[in-house]
Amino acid sequence: MIQNDEKVEGRIIIGADVAKASIVLKQLRDGRPVCAGVQTIPNKAADITKALIDLGQIDLIVCEVTGGYERQLLEAATKLSIPIHRADGARVKAFITSHGVRAKTDAIDAYGLALYGQDRFNSLQNWTPPDPKREELQSLVKHRQALMDQRTMATNRSKAPNSCHIADFLNAEISFINTQINKIEQQIADLMKSDATIKAQEKRLRAIKGIGPVSAHTLIAMLPELGHATRKQIACLAGLAPHPAQSGNSFKKYPMTGGRDLIRRTLFMAALTASRCHPDLKHFYQNLLSNKKPKKLALAAVARKLVTIANAVLKPVHISDAQLT
Repeated sequence: MIQNDEKVEGRIIIGADVAKASIVLKQLRDGRPVCAGVQTIPNKAADITKALIDLGQIDLIVCEVTGGYERQLLEAATKLSIPIHRADGARVKAFITSHGVRAKTDAIDAYGLALYGQDRFNSLQNWTPPDPKREELQSLVKHRQALMDQRTMATNRSKAPNSCHIADFLNAEISFINTQINKIEQQIADLMKSDATIKAQEKRLRAIKGIGPVSAHTLIAMLPELGHATRKQIACLAGLAPHPAQSGNSFKKYPMTGGRDLIRRTLFMAALTASRCHPDLKHFYQNLLSNKKPKKLALAAVARKLVTIANAVLKPVHISDAQLT
């Protein structure tokens, strides 16, 4: 976490609006623009490094997630020991809107990011480079899921009326996708074996009835906070936390919004198995149904229990691996 006094003379904040080819920079000193315009630089490592060095003192850079195009800026700033925060785009947009700004340009976004960094300087967390093995696992898991979605679409098309005219093409497509999925799963298995920490986490997760290899790999890759977050935090990250929707005398159903979509989908599938195979969760699920709860709500509750259990077994101090065998 960035720690600093409330009042710091000459605090320099840089807002960086990142695009594929370029980055727009806006510099603030104590919340005021250093110059009237903005600086635009190519989104290339050498140009970014030179620009950051030329700017001199920088107390914080704020950018937002831009489909991976922000990575070169993150790495360049980290190499120069400059604090940099990768912000949630939705929060930054809400922050800019709260200032009455409705227009959207790269310059406005860069200015808004800088103001966001100035306003929340003491609470923003610096970006740190991810573990290379975990990052590779995340890429493989994401691509496997994309292929599985493509296979589902091709299979559905093959069952549609009049699909006989393209049956050969669809069968070839499904066969190719299956081959690719098998190759990815083998690469994931090899990766899990090559890293002792990830291998131990997989073993602990798969000891939970209802969590199979695909679910375990997805949780490890896409939810690195497991074992380091509270029960409420992990439920929110998994998109399984109900949020109140009350106003006056109106009490609506609590919707489950936000979180990571792939994690929520994975946990729902795991919950289907756990509701039949896990003794405690099966009893919990049946109790909810007997109390006239909808099946989807009951499964969501089981999924929330599952991610809570997974979070607990990956805590630093827990049962030994020998007890899991």
